[in-house]
Amino acid sequence: MLTTLGLDSVGEKVYRAMLREPAAGVAALADSVGVPEEQVREALDTLSELALVRPAAGDAGRLRAVSPDIGMEILMARQQAQLAAHQQRLEASRAAAAQLISEYAELRPATSHPDVEQLVGLDHIRDRLAVLTREVREEFLAFAPGGPQTAENMAASRPLNQDLLARGVRMRTIYLDSVRTNRPTVEHADWLARLGGQVRTVPSLPTRMILMDRRIAMISVSSDDTAAGAVLLTGQGTLTALCALFEATWEAAQPLGQVVPTDPNGLTGQQATALRLLAEGHTDEAIAKRLGVSHRTARRIASELMDRLDARSRFEAGVRAVQQGWLPTRP
Repeated sequence: MLTTLGLDSVGEKVYRAMLREPAAGVAALADSVGVPEEQVREALDTLSELALVRPAAGDAGRLRAVSPDIGMEILMARQQAQLAAHQQRLEASRAAAAQLISEYAELRPATSHPDVEQLVGLDHIRDRLAVLTREVREEFLAFAPGGPQTAENMAASRPLNQDLLARGVRMRTIYLDSVRTNRPTVEHADWLARLGGQVRTVPSLPTRMILMDRRIAMISVSSDDTAAGAVLLTGQGTLTALCALFEATWEAAQPLGQVVPTDPNGLTGQQATALRLLAEGHTDEAIAKRLGVSHRTARRIASELMDRLDARSRFEAGVRAVQQGWLPTRP
């Protein structure tokens, strides 16, 4: 029950036993919980680190469990702090990767670089990807932005995906949260999962990207028109940065079969991202593109956020969001 707050099952059992039997020692707790004394001692160390147990007043050799109301507040505050720190690391990774991607996006077909190969046009991209996919041996990672996938793209990717998974390649794909309401895309993701692929979603993605065996990256040169062209990158430093970006994004993403959680303010990741974009002055069209939703949906999300903040303008919504702690205070 408390595993989502950072406490494992044994630790939770020991904590509950200490609440029921405040005077119980290690041996009594082991009998009550049904685990070896060594595991009880390890659990007590964990509970002490989480500040869920403290030395008993007047008896420094005995520990007592803090009351559940205080204990749950401690766990939730700790989890929120960890979430905020992880979000900061993720944003830093995204910023670094965005700069890296933008540098390569400025390249032209005539540009020559030993670690860069230009691919112009959708046919060229698909042909090259088909060749590279046959060479993948261990891992295939992908960012799939743009919201619901087109039937053409999904049909074109199926033979490649099926071949990869049949060969035992570990395949992980990150879509946008907006695909959760699109039946064809969800069915495609379910098909991938049945074959052994893993699928998660996030509110927004920087660009379309594929990483193969952590030695080759394929990135769209334009987030507005992913069929226009792509670049293949093989530089070690570049691949290290892009793999780190994927792993950070994957850690923050939610499995497609799970309900998208809300933050302490009751906002989903999609709503929080929309609010940040709204406060930064982006138009409904730009927000729709980042979230992978229709212009009408983006406008509806913006209106709902403004209503919740009781704001008459987008500027006022940004101010109120900062005042209420929904957005960080920035210079």
